Amino acid sequence: MRMIRERSGTRGGGGPARGRLRAVLGGATTVLLTATALAALPQTTAHAADTLGAAAAEKGRYFGAAVAANHLGEAQYAATLDREFNSVTPENEMKWDAVEPNRGSFSFSRADQIVDHAQGKGMKVRGHTLVWHSQLPGWVSGLGATDLRSAMNNHITQVMTHYKGEIHSWDVVNEAFQDGGSGARRSSPFQDRLGDGFIEEAFRTARAADPNAKLCYNDYNTDGVNAKSNAVYTMVRDFKSRGVPIDCVGFQSHFNPNSPVPSDYQANLQRFADLGVDVQITELDIEGSGQAQATNYGNVVRACLAVTRCTGITVWGIPDKYSWRSSGTPLLFDDNYNKKPAYDAALSALGGDPGGPGDPTAACTATYSTAEQWSGGYNGKVTITAGSSPITGWSVNVTIASPQQVVSVWNGSPTSNGNVMTVRSTWNGSLAAGASTSFGFTVNGGTTPPPQVGACTAS
Repeated sequence: MRMIRERSGTRGGGGPARGRLRAVLGGATTVLLTATALAALPQTTAHAADTLGAAAAEKGRYFGAAVAANHLGEAQYAATLDREFNSVTPENEMKWDAVEPNRGSFSFSRADQIVDHAQGKGMKVRGHTLVWHSQLPGWVSGLGATDLRSAMNNHITQVMTHYKGEIHSWDVVNEAFQDGGSGARRSSPFQDRLGDGFIEEAFRTARAADPNAKLCYNDYNTDGVNAKSNAVYTMVRDFKSRGVPIDCVGFQSHFNPNSPVPSDYQANLQRFADLGVDVQITELDIEGSGQAQATNYGNVVRACLAVTRCTGITVWGIPDKYSWRSSGTPLLFDDNYNKKPAYDAALSALGGDPGGPGDPTAACTATYSTAEQWSGGYNGKVTITAGSSPITGWSVNVTIASPQQVVSVWNGSPTSNGNVMTVRSTWNGSLAAGASTSFGFTVNGGTTPPPQVGACTAS
């Protein structure tokens, strides 16, 4: 069995970049698979044109989602994330109040959970965010200029060092400019006490902490040409002319009927790219429904594809119900994880096929139960039920947490990808409408947490 060294928890001093301990699941009939046997198993991959991440990768880009650690234990959430996306952004888990609630005392466990999950699925990770006026712990606002400068630089250094080599892009500074027509800087502890130079200082500190990570400035209401985006443009142009290390600019792209996708969206992305930086769509969500919402999503994707240095798109959440503005139904999946017309439009704009053979449907369901349990393990049972039409085959992803190990599987054919086991039908693939079958597996190495069982995919 292949092992990668586990990281040790880091508190306070940040410490070296982390290693991992991750047991690779094997599908075996009676015994735990060896590394050699595991390598011989076919590895599961999605059809390139049938998911957002795979279609974006064909265009040399990523398609990611903002992820909340507390939802990763939900089977449909994890299954949709793992199937559709090839990049993740922690929604709140890397913000200052989450990782340094008390000065000099760092807590990375929730962020680590997301990074570990992403790495186990071969996804990229965006870091969000290092310096921001919001979600600051109270102790930051009470510091004088000298202490604040020291705290800012230490925070950047410790967080980036902890994740060195594991984050492809960092939002180093977030939302530092005011809304409206002034183009002025926003009042914040950093701006008010350190002055205009705090952004440059943050970027220089970030470059020293991880020379290989892309360093981004990120903001909202900068999607078209306006006073705010002009102010950001002027700053980036100045930074590039003086050698200040900035690699990318993030455009949050929160749209609604009162703030629609601007007509000069693509041109605005292009003018920033022409400065010699990458551009990224970092927090995309578009309120609405039906064809109007779908058209807007398609237009955003096409704008990114038209700009060579637009390297990727991140949507700010997965199902509507977990969106920060859920009443506006702004995401690609509804509350039950059904794909919306906006999903089809985004995938089509990427060159994918929304109706392709790899597209999971609601033609079958998978439910989990523990059949037997003992002190060191358990037998799991997954029941597959066909929907309103017959099916001829099925597959289900089962995620097992380390140090648990699958030692046998029956009534199904297993393959592996990291800590995810995909079980496909064998003799029991053909089911009449409403009929059921099941497969089982034995796990050693503990009884908690329970396995995560993804959605059933019918063929």
